[in-house]
Amino acid sequence: MATRSANVMVRVEPEVKEQAEKVMDKLGLSASTAINLFYRQMIADQGLPFRPSARTHYKALNEMSKQEFDERMAVGYAQAINGEVRSADEVFDELLKGLTDVKAVI
Repeated sequence: MATRSANVMVRVEPEVKEQAEKVMDKLGLSASTAINLFYRQMIADQGLPFRPSARTHYKALNEMSKQEFDERMAVGYAQAINGEVRSADEVFDELLKGLTDVKAVI
C-alpha cells in the first residue's frame, strides 16, 4: 500500500525558520518529520503539546509550594488594594487578540 501524504504550507519569519532548522539538525529531524511529530502530539493531547504563554510560566496550584502560593496571594492582594486591576473583559480581549496575532498559516 502506497504512503499517502498531504502538503502543509506555512509562513514563518526567516529568523524563526533558521533557528528551528538548527534545532532540527541537532536532533536529526527533517521539517516534515518535526511537523508530523507536532501534529501527532496535538492529536494525542487533543490540544497544543505545550502551554501557550506570552509571559512567564504560571504554575498551577499543585505545582506550587505553600510559601510560593502565599507570596503570590500577597502580591495579588497588594495590587488589589492599590487599584492595579483590570476587568475580566479587558483580560479576555487581550487573550483573544493574542490568538489572532499568530503569524503562521496552516
